[in-house]
Amino acid sequence: MAVNESIDILNSAYLAVEYIDSFLPDNPLQQPFKNAWNYMLDNYTKFQIATWGSLIVHELSYFLLCLPGFIFQFIPYMRKYKIQQDKPETWEKQWKCLKTLLFNHFCIQLPLICGTYYFTEYFSIPYDWERMPRWYVLLAQCFGCAVIEDAWHYFLHRLLHHKRIYKYIHKVHHEFITPFGMQAEYAHPLETLILGAGFFIGIIVFCNHVILLWAWVICRLMETIDVHSGYDIPLNPLHLVPFYAGARFHDFHHMNFIGNYASTFTWWDRIFGTDYQYISYQEKEKNQELLTEKKSK
Repeated sequence: MAVNESIDILNSAYLAVEYIDSFLPDNPLQQPFKNAWNYMLDNYTKFQIATWGSLIVHELSYFLLCLPGFIFQFIPYMRKYKIQQDKPETWEKQWKCLKTLLFNHFCIQLPLICGTYYFTEYFSIPYDWERMPRWYVLLAQCFGCAVIEDAWHYFLHRLLHHKRIYKYIHKVHHEFITPFGMQAEYAHPLETLILGAGFFIGIIVFCNHVILLWAWVICRLMETIDVHSGYDIPLNPLHLVPFYAGARFHDFHHMNFIGNYASTFTWWDRIFGTDYQYISYQEKEKNQELLTEKKSK
């Protein structure tokens, strides 16, 4: 009964969104995007699209999303939004990060990306424009992927913090107590494989078009780069996502090493009480701010 009710609710929500979408004006970018997509299908093989297309989407998205945080360090006005203001980025750390990052991208992730074509063929995942899901379906699928990846990340990330294995794998990622955007995928190769596996579970569950692969890549990178940015920017649209953890939540994990293990949402840490140190830290900060305000009056 409960399952049927849930299905009815989801169907009703889908119909409601579809009804609202029918009143929205036509997207002026849709036709150029359709033309570009069909041009790609006409001029490249599925293997080329799945492999090199996925690589280009990943690399462009990663470094473009890292760019704002990189620029912020040169803008004095943005310093007030930096979470750990007493620990600025250094060229030495950023260069070290970039070298490891490029190794992971091209020696670990690229071989995995090369399997994308075979994955889409095995599951008969379409590439054509006609079967591409609507924007709201893609959005819902990406949210579903994020929920699944977040659960995987919480438990495996927490395991990597176990004292018997921490120094062999996850310690690499924690070389930087003050995170910055580019450091999001700075990790031991084994960690890239272990935690990265959570990315593919949602794809196996939801993928009904190759566009979801790319949409989920962009969404996942947007989230992980944001939480590693080291900046808590006001009016961040990601804060509109329900239960979104954000940069302060994950920045505390790098600063404290214990707790706040989830990647995107706050519920697993809340359920298992692994956010108690973060909550205590927040309360101390609030009390300190109140004392400062009283003294200034």
